[in-house]
Amino acid sequence: VQLQAFGGGLVQDGGSLRLSCAASRRIFATNRLGWYRQAPGKQRELVAAIKSGGTTDYADSVKGRFTISSDNAKNTVYLQMNSLKPEDTAVYYCNIIWYSLGQYWGRGTQVTVSS
Repeated sequence: VQLQAFGGGLVQDGGSLRLSCAASRRIFATNRLGWYRQAPGKQRELVAAIKSGGTTDYADSVKGRFTISSDNAKNTVYLQMNSLKPEDTAVYYCNIIWYSLGQYWGRGTQVTVSS
């Protein structure tokens, strides 16, 4: 299984980006879909997730600004990021769990927010 994440880049404070993560395997409602990020010198942290069954979960720091969604027909997970702040600067990773197969990570895409 391969996950290809893209959509990162350089944006100014207050700007927006949309990250995409395309999976090489079908995504179902039973999958857990997530985005994580890791800033320099910090541990990887959960940003947003869609749990099995469809409920969403967000880190407190991104609530109201980020939205996770998926298009299962395209096997793609998205992260819409609005009102970006310099502290959102990090490498963003997508993560998908197929409970019959295990957990898979994308390679990461860099998001840099300039002040």
